[in-house]
Amino acid sequence: MRAWLQTAVVVLVTVFLTRFIPFSAFFRNVDTLVHELGHALAALLLKGQVNHIYLYANQSGVTYTSYAESWMSIPISLAGYTGAALFALLLFWLYARKNERAGLYLVTALAAIGLALFVRNGYGMLWCAGFAVITGVIGAMAPQWLRHGYYLLIAFICLVESILSPFIILSLSITSPGAAGDAANLSRATILPGFIWALLFVAFALVCARFSVSLLFKRGFRDQAAAGGETNGSFRL
Repeated sequence: MRAWLQTAVVVLVTVFLTRFIPFSAFFRNVDTLVHELGHALAALLLKGQVNHIYLYANQSGVTYTSYAESWMSIPISLAGYTGAALFALLLFWLYARKNERAGLYLVTALAAIGLALFVRNGYGMLWCAGFAVITGVIGAMAPQWLRHGYYLLIAFICLVESILSPFIILSLSITSPGAAGDAANLSRATILPGFIWALLFVAFALVCARFSVSLLFKRGFRDQAAAGGETNGSFRL
């Protein structure tokens, strides 16, 4: 129960703070890109094709794919929200291991891959290019304090967006089922209604968030323990 309370507090505080950070909308597209690349990866693993990805300034996106069998729409639709939640967890895992630079290189690579292979609308291409350049430079050349803060900004925004997006889909699945994105696609492909799929997305995101926050506190504990050991003479997202 304590872990879930910690998760709720961290997420709520982060939601509040990230809305006041200048240009935070720009960074929220990281979660959108990861979501859409999740669809693309699933399609490719099923030997389908990725026609193109569009990213928009309002943090929405769409992936157009082609595949041979109708059942393939199920894993492809599942890959978006689950992939985004797992990616947020991965960022916190890297942070816990003090590999922020590797995490920054990873998100830079994803933006570059998206630009080179899939993203084909004007805004999306500009965003991928700009984000890749900024993040790559910070990862390679910025002082540690800036690299650390920039990484946490991306990690926390990915965490928050990976939770909020499924809740939005859950609301849409009740009020406007046909507009519920991946949940609506899964509803059409299976016997389960869209709000059940949306609930599963929410549950999965919350579980990933709970582990992410536990890694955050774990790193803090280790850092304090190390500092305490040195004082007596004798980490992670």
